[in-house]
Amino acid sequence: MSRKLGWFLAGGLLVALLLAGVVSNFASGSPDGLDSAAREGCTFDAAGEITGGHCMARQEQAHQLRDSPLADYGIRGIDNPYLSTGLAGATGVLVTFGIGAGAFWLVRRREQKAG
Repeated sequence: MSRKLGWFLAGGLLVALLLAGVVSNFASGSPDGLDSAAREGCTFDAAGEITGGHCMARQEQAHQLRDSPLADYGIRGIDNPYLSTGLAGATGVLVTFGIGAGAFWLVRRREQKAG
């Protein structure tokens, strides 16, 4: 790997880590488009809980991985919500980068054997 490519990848990884670790804490807590569409036709109480109406959100069920260490955009066991969200985002970036790097390494290795 060339030196320029290494610096480019390291810089990209650093930017992604900063965005996931810091900027993710400023994301909107409002429902996104899919959540908003699913909640159309529902009636809500003051706490935002569905009390009636006809909407897709009434069919909602708990996710199977709701008890996993990285569930709900945070890390279980860390009480500071900003730190928890930031670390979960950085962990996601590192895992994604690792999987991508491993896939590229396997493809490159396979091409070298064939060539």
